[in-house]
Amino acid sequence: MKILLDECVTKRLKNYLKEYEVFRVNELGWSGIKNGKLMTLCAENGFDILLTIDKILAFQQNLEKYNLTIVVFNCKTSKIEELIDFLPSFKAKIEILDKHKAYIIEK
Repeated sequence: MKILLDECVTKRLKNYLKEYEVFRVNELGWSGIKNGKLMTLCAENGFDILLTIDKILAFQQNLEKYNLTIVVFNCKTSKIEELIDFLPSFKAKIEILDKHKAYIIEK
């Protein structure tokens, strides 16, 4: 499973996802790229999931255009202490997430 962490997600989350192939936007030189172009790059580069806390992203793009799954952690901040609370729910669902869809993950 190849996952891209959006810019709004703390880089520290990568350490809690070691069982997956995880990259950060800035590692790939994609910082500052707008959501539509970012989703295109994700799909073109074989990413399965774009993980974000940007709740608007799930609704502002036509997801049918992208062979990608959008996962949104429904949190208030990007602090690692809050994000790790979402990991059990995310990891329990990761294998059944469909492409071309967005999922809001709750604690």
